[in-house]
Amino acid sequence: MSNARYPTEPLKCWAKAKELREQYYLNYARAKENGGLRWSGSAATLDAIPAGLGRDVYSLTGEPYGAAVSLDRKFNKACQDAAESAGYARDLCAYMRSYWGSVMLNKYAFGGEFPRPDFNFQIQICCSHAKWYQVAGKLENTPTYFVDLSVGPHKRLTEDRLMYVTNQALDGVEWLEKTTGRKFDDELFIEAVKNEMRSTSTWAKICELNQARPAPLDEKSMYALYVLAALSKSSKWCADFYDELYDEVKDRVARGIAAVGNERCRVMSDTQPPWAFLKIFRYLEEYGVVSIGSLYTFGLKGIWETTAEGKWVPRTPPWEKGIEMNTREQAMKLYVDWNLSKPEFQQFYDPTIKSEMMLQIVKQWGVDGAMLHLNRGCEGLSLGIMENRIDLGKAGVPVMTYEGNMGDEREFDEVRTQARVDAFMEQLDLRREAV
Repeated sequence: MSNARYPTEPLKCWAKAKELREQYYLNYARAKENGGLRWSGSAATLDAIPAGLGRDVYSLTGEPYGAAVSLDRKFNKACQDAAESAGYARDLCAYMRSYWGSVMLNKYAFGGEFPRPDFNFQIQICCSHAKWYQVAGKLENTPTYFVDLSVGPHKRLTEDRLMYVTNQALDGVEWLEKTTGRKFDDELFIEAVKNEMRSTSTWAKICELNQARPAPLDEKSMYALYVLAALSKSSKWCADFYDELYDEVKDRVARGIAAVGNERCRVMSDTQPPWAFLKIFRYLEEYGVVSIGSLYTFGLKGIWETTAEGKWVPRTPPWEKGIEMNTREQAMKLYVDWNLSKPEFQQFYDPTIKSEMMLQIVKQWGVDGAMLHLNRGCEGLSLGIMENRIDLGKAGVPVMTYEGNMGDEREFDEVRTQARVDAFMEQLDLRREAV
């Protein structure tokens, strides 16, 4: 880049991240060859629990799979058409429709027939979560278990609310044993809980490093990195990779390595992007703009806590505070509390909570403007988004909105969106640079 202000270089662990993702989908497809188990559920589900069934248990998380389907435009259209032909409305969750369509067509996005799970293990907080796997269970003839997490914002969590979820999760252990015929191993479960706490706390630490100027990571790249936790956040391989990634990003900050060499403006986004049109983020770079992340990128897989001064910091794992996890009951209660504190969950209850979190990101990460995706493909994460727009505007943050769909390209107008980006850049007093 001829007008670069900062040095840039590729991430050294990029190839490894791609390999881990590919291996994940391959392991799921081949699980039955060696007598293993397959299960499916949300990327937000309590996946450390099925880990207690053995080391040969592999998952297929629905949202990342739906996003993967959306990258293959021909296959995605076939999946969407199949779901709509079965009578499911086009305004339902796009990931959900892609997943259902893949099952209906009996085609796997990574080749061959759709590898049906032995069971579904799902949480309920988004308006689509339960229905997704209720329908999938019927299509696949697969037993399904649900854990209701909808107990209100974490800041208003009571002991009764915490135990309501914890007891459901403990009952889920008995259900898993009965459904699979396997004995649940508490040691494997506690190990998985610790892996998940380690991976989600470390991802928050990685995102925290993007407060540096220049930003060591851009959001388009972060999408390919956070997804590993969306696949298998309770696995050792995920936690270990994030430790490696953290060290590399920390080194980039120390050496002043930029994600966008001509960085002169910092924006944040919101909710899932239109996956088939990620080049919009590269277009921003022509203006010297870096998207440093978002509540979605930081808070879907990152676990944070707020200091007395109101600052966001990565949440400290219990063992670093001297808190023991020696029994199933101890570990489950801490594990449930950990998940209920997830920033992305808080917005389902009150848009003002999301606005507060977004404004904290603006403050800590030095954000100059916000780009809000009016995402027709996700009712849950788009809930209250226009209230968020108003709150950001009142706080003096320039805001651009654009319409689209994370997983259905028929809802996205590339030319119109690019024109809106141009107008927003003019509002920020930016001009395109020669690259």
